[in-house]
Amino acid sequence: MESAYKQTMFILKKYNISASKSLGQNFLIDDNVIESIVEAAQVGSNDLIIEIGPGLGTLTSRLLQKAKKVIAVELDNRMINILNDRFSLYENFELINEDILKVNLQELINKNKIQNVKVVANLPYYITTPIIMKLLEDKLQIESITVMVQKEVAKRLTAKPGDKLSGAITYSVNYYCNPEEIIIVPNSSFIPEPEVESEVIKLKLRREPAVKIENEELFFKFIKASFMQRRKTLINGITNSGIMGKEECKSLLYKVGLNEKTRGENLSMQDFANLTNEYNKSLY
Repeated sequence: MESAYKQTMFILKKYNISASKSLGQNFLIDDNVIESIVEAAQVGSNDLIIEIGPGLGTLTSRLLQKAKKVIAVELDNRMINILNDRFSLYENFELINEDILKVNLQELINKNKIQNVKVVANLPYYITTPIIMKLLEDKLQIESITVMVQKEVAKRLTAKPGDKLSGAITYSVNYYCNPEEIIIVPNSSFIPEPEVESEVIKLKLRREPAVKIENEELFFKFIKASFMQRRKTLINGITNSGIMGKEECKSLLYKVGLNEKTRGENLSMQDFANLTNEYNKSLY
C-alpha cells in the first residue's frame, strides 16, 4: 500500500488544494500514527465507525478495510469530491457533508442498526471541546471515542479530577468515560506542520456515570462555577455564579464536610456529587 505521505501529496496536487487555516486543517501523513489510531479504537468487522473530519480520507481508507461501515462527516465542501472519488465504490462507506455539531447522531445510529458504534476523529484544535461535549451530553449509544487533539488539551481531558492539570472539562469527561492516553504525535506527522504537538486519546464510555447524581444539570453548574475563577475559593466561585448566596454556600459546605477555604480544583468527583445531592434536597 502506498504511504500516507505519497497519497496525500498526490491528492493535493491532483485537486490543486491546500489545507484550510480557517477550518484548522492539518493532513495526517504518518502511517504509524494512523495504525495506532485504528488499533486503539479496536476497529472490528462488526463495528459502525463514525469518523469526524475525514479530510482527504487517509485514515478513512484504513477504517473501511476493518469496519462493517464507516460514516464520514465532513464540513469542507472541497473534500466531498475527493472522498466520493476515492470511496464511492465501497459498499460500507457513507458520506455526510455537514457540521458535526448539527448532525443528529442518535438518529444516524438508530437507522444503521449496527450494535457496536465507535467514534474516530482527528479534531481541529479550535473546536475540540464542543465536539467532545456534544458526543458525551447526547448520551449516544457508543462504546468509545478515539480522537487526536492538541497535546495540551489531551492532558486536560485525561487528567484525574483534582489533579493540577484538571479543569471543568476533566470532570465532565471522567463523569461519562474512562479516559486513556494512547500516543504523542509530533508536528512532523502532518502537512502543514502545526505549531504544537498532538496526542491520540481514547475515551471509553462508562455503562453508568462515575458518581450517582440526582440533578445532572446542577452538578455541571457547580463544576463550571468552580472553574470560572480558578484562583478563587469554591465559595466565591459558586456565589459569583449566582447559584446561591454566601451564607447558604458556607452552610452547604459544612454539611458535606468541606472547608470554606477550599478551591473547586481540589475537589474530587464525589465531593461535587455530595455538594449537588445535598443542595438538590433543599430545592424540593
